[in-house]
Amino acid sequence: MAPQSPQTDLLELSHFLGQEDRDLAILGEGNTSAKLDDETFLVKASGSCLETLGPDDVVACRFDALLPMLDQDDLTDQQIEDHLLACRVDTQSKKPSVETLFHAYLLTLPEINFVGHTHSIPVNQILCSPLAEQFATKKLFPDEIVCCGARSVFVPYTDPGLRLSQVIREKTVAFMDEFGAPPRVILLANHGLITLGKTPGAVKAAMLMAHKSAEIFAGAAAMGGPVFLSDEDVDRIANRIDEHYRQRALKL
Repeated sequence: MAPQSPQTDLLELSHFLGQEDRDLAILGEGNTSAKLDDETFLVKASGSCLETLGPDDVVACRFDALLPMLDQDDLTDQQIEDHLLACRVDTQSKKPSVETLFHAYLLTLPEINFVGHTHSIPVNQILCSPLAEQFATKKLFPDEIVCCGARSVFVPYTDPGLRLSQVIREKTVAFMDEFGAPPRVILLANHGLITLGKTPGAVKAAMLMAHKSAEIFAGAAAMGGPVFLSDEDVDRIANRIDEHYRQRALKL
């Protein structure tokens, strides 16, 4: 069977994440992206809905028209808007999401081809609490480690748009310097989460497992506090041969 196009994969991923009963995104919440090649990528259009995303609701954008913005601190809101419109491959396309810039950056990371961003209800319950950073740095059960990694990137609340994208880059670079690979999950305080991976399945798996982990975390917190796995246990799960086999089987 011939592989699907990145656009078809992106639409299917978007519909999956946007399905209302999953409590990940409603209305115009969340966004998704897919790498086309080293020069271009697809991203959800501003104001569109993940659950009903159509071919006209995804925008092809150029990396080189966006990435230099990460090194600029003096852009006005209007200039950022102008850059978002100018990055489109087709000037008749809709306006890209305001969060297109962090998608552009994350899609340049090694073996990252797809990115999903949602506002999961249970995850945001934690990210809007004093326990937010603890949720990023501690783990409760093995499958959380297998699908979401041994650690997640934690980003304190930052104004969405250019500044948020800059802080995501800063925190992700620090994570990769420490762990030698891109994160699977990025947690945005008082905002939501981002999952990224080589395949749409990797994005889905990390998103659903983070969602489940948040529900377990919140339940454990209500019953006296989470009991976390030790650093030794986390390292053991993260490096077991059988768990690596499962990751390959799940295309993570």
